[in-house]
Amino acid sequence: MAYNPENPMIVQSDKSVLLEVNNDHYQEARDMLARFAELEKSPEHIHTYRITPLSLWNAAAAGMSAESIIAALYAHSKYDVPSNVTVDIADYISRYGRLKLVRARPGRADDGTGQTLFLVSDDPALIAQVAHHKTLQSFVLEQIDDTTLKVNPAQRGQIKQALIRFGFPAEDLAGYVEGAGLPLQLLARTRSGESFVLRHYQQEAADVFYAGGQMHGGSGVIVLPCGAGKTMVGMAAMAKTQCATLILTPSTVAARQWRAELLDKTDLREEDIGEYTGQSKEIRPVTVATYQILTYRKRKGAPFPHFGLLNEHNWGLIIYDEVHLLPAPVFRITAEIQARRRLGLTATLVREDGQEEDVFALIGPKKYDVPWKDLERQGWIATAECHEIRIPMPEDHRMIYAIADSREKITIAANNPDKLHILKTLLEKHREDSVMIIGTYLDQLRRVAAEVSAPLITGRTAVRRREQLFKQLREGEINVLVISKVGNFSIDLPDVNVAIQISGSFGSRQEEAQRLGRILRPKRYGLIAHFYTLVSRDTREQDFSAKRQLFLTEQGYHYEILYDTEVADYEPTLLALVAEERLPYLTAGR
Repeated sequence: MAYNPENPMIVQSDKSVLLEVNNDHYQEARDMLARFAELEKSPEHIHTYRITPLSLWNAAAAGMSAESIIAALYAHSKYDVPSNVTVDIADYISRYGRLKLVRARPGRADDGTGQTLFLVSDDPALIAQVAHHKTLQSFVLEQIDDTTLKVNPAQRGQIKQALIRFGFPAEDLAGYVEGAGLPLQLLARTRSGESFVLRHYQQEAADVFYAGGQMHGGSGVIVLPCGAGKTMVGMAAMAKTQCATLILTPSTVAARQWRAELLDKTDLREEDIGEYTGQSKEIRPVTVATYQILTYRKRKGAPFPHFGLLNEHNWGLIIYDEVHLLPAPVFRITAEIQARRRLGLTATLVREDGQEEDVFALIGPKKYDVPWKDLERQGWIATAECHEIRIPMPEDHRMIYAIADSREKITIAANNPDKLHILKTLLEKHREDSVMIIGTYLDQLRRVAAEVSAPLITGRTAVRRREQLFKQLREGEINVLVISKVGNFSIDLPDVNVAIQISGSFGSRQEEAQRLGRILRPKRYGLIAHFYTLVSRDTREQDFSAKRQLFLTEQGYHYEILYDTEVADYEPTLLALVAEERLPYLTAGR
């Protein structure tokens, strides 16, 4: 096939893809690549993507074909695409769903007991390979014929985990229990008096998840930016399934926000919704719990006393909010509840522990994803500018840093005392704005809070006090709040338009995305959101910062680099250039 040297992309035989940033077709190629490849490196001029089996299986589950992926590579490549890459893409895409989990043998009816489970394939050689595989054969109860294996229904989740590691992820068509019925309707007008209708992408996401109640729906992950209304997608899924629902969240504050949204936007009554947290143990038709309570135990090795919540009640749907945070023990119990519909909600499928495969196997594949910049262009999330500010360390700290061990270097760089001067300069430039200062090290945060005379929230701050401070920030009684890692997720602060990150958790791409997400709810009159990261220059913190930015770079965000000497003359942009069709929405401040 003819190549085009004006194109922005080079596809290499190791399935890496090099993408030129300073190319007229960069944005189009980046948006295409993000659907089936993972960003690995993003220096200034050339970004490196990697096509992996999991990235291709997620693409397949979302409806992409091998032909469409290969055509997209050719359309944007400078040179011919290596033949081994096209062959591997076709092979990996074809592997998804070649094995299927079903309740009834082909051509026969389900016995209705829920006690049978079959692994089927049109490929007898593949069935034979599974039957004789050292790990997989332990799940096989009986070989029925050359295309059908009877497997243990109690191990449905473990089977799917083993098959994805085997390289042939199964399509789960075994269906779900209906759960206890729960009539639920979304309101056309909220109880707070505003009109309410799902946005087009929220409706699409719920429709794709439910799939009309068919077997290929009912489990999967919806990926939407922070501030784009993932809670609304969850409520829409509840309205479709009409069944008792367990909602798992990362914090008590998040649990109460879910409860407030349900009471405001559905016809559920207060007595229909229970809170199951460290402070309350209510089980109702809709129960909102935290990951912390599920993983609580008195000591290491002791049983998890609250795990029964997942399996002992007649849930028809389990919603995993911020599914990228799912703790390992919850993965294990989720493997045992595959007969219940499962919806994962997240802004990013990135997991720093490498357990993306377990999300795929146990919660379900990615079913719906919208690029962040698409929603920004449509006005559903705020326009955001990202800055990395590089600050040298004082000479005495440089000497301490020079002789420290590897781990201590990170802490020393993160706690650079000269960050405080830059922080105060930024606060002065944003004195009319609503600002969140967020970091990782508690001693540093306490010093900052004292220096700027702002309240501080940490993991030890009582829930009631957190809610009070969030309310004060929302209502403008305070305009600066200092917060630890507890601010990374599930905090609804729609009017906060500035986030200043003074320290982070190593190279966590997930955390970076979540922290930017705190300020992405659309602002009145097109007000721009600003995300600043303060980094010690020429240290490991600067290296980690580059890794942290990978996911957001993949979404189209660009980090402007400022040095400490440039901050005094820097003037933040106040308003976005608003396209005419966005103006009515933004000026309404919804």
